[in-house]
Amino acid sequence: MIPSQMLKGVLQGSVLAILGQKETYGYEIVQDLTAYGFGHVAEGTVYPLLLRLEKGGLVQARFVEGGSGPRRKYYALTDRGREELAAFRASFWEMTAAVTRLPGFGEEEEGR
Repeated sequence: MIPSQMLKGVLQGSVLAILGQKETYGYEIVQDLTAYGFGHVAEGTVYPLLLRLEKGGLVQARFVEGGSGPRRKYYALTDRGREELAAFRASFWEMTAAVTRLPGFGEEEEGR
């Protein structure tokens, strides 16, 4: 299980990455995060994040009528959101490289 403080640092970028693959709605994002191994991320965490992303111009939203249920709010990246995702990826890989250089985290430690 990923500690909540660590998750907070990567959740926005992770949601942007999911939206970079497809337009989708909040509950499906929660399901995707679980499938990718993030553990249980509450909808009450994801929906406020999506609202902040929308207000910040990183995602756009539209309502789609449901065939057998209520309408859903679908989210997609904007150009600004794609730029933010690229910046997140670069920062993430830079941090990952730094952590793997620490004693006990590098490849030479994997065999132990």
